[in-house]
Amino acid sequence: MQYSPLTLAFLGDSVYEQLIREDIVLKANTAVSKLHAASTKKVCALFQSKAYDVILPYLDEDEVSVLKRGRNATGVSAPKSASIIDYRRATAVECLFGFLHLTGRRDRIEELMKIILSETKEDD
Repeated sequence: MQYSPLTLAFLGDSVYEQLIREDIVLKANTAVSKLHAASTKKVCALFQSKAYDVILPYLDEDEVSVLKRGRNATGVSAPKSASIIDYRRATAVECLFGFLHLTGRRDRIEELMKIILSETKEDD
């Protein structure tokens, strides 16, 4: 299976966001505005860039390769709210999640998300 890193990131973005939203909803059944505010803190380039550092030591050789392909993808332009470095690292995390999803590794996705949520702080 050979998809471009940005195609994997396109899919991985939705996989990542769904897991974040699910985690937030399971923790608090509250107003949608509060749910949205909580999710946007974790579905942003800065938080995902921190997640990059957190999961890196837990990845196998193939996963690191996918992560690097995502980070080095061309055609990535950062929004004004993030540096290009943070945005590329966020794209790398999304690329990895897309790859794992397409290869049917749901358990691995959930394992990495647990690591991210337990070891990454929103306001570091």
